[in-house]
Amino acid sequence: MEADFQDTYGLDLDDEQLLARRSWRWFQTRLYGLVSADSRIARHFAPPPPKQRRR
Repeated sequence: MEADFQDTYGLDLDDEQLLARRSWRWFQTRLYGLVSADSRIARHFAPPPPKQRRR
């Protein structure tokens, strides 16, 4: 998740001051954005369907 926040939004989640200044709603909105985009976290929670084996 940290890598997606860095890649997509340029935000370092390890920055305690950043998170202290922002609301839970701010974080949640960006997290929902990552889940709906082509990101690692989206692929984790909604992986592509398995490929069918040829017979």
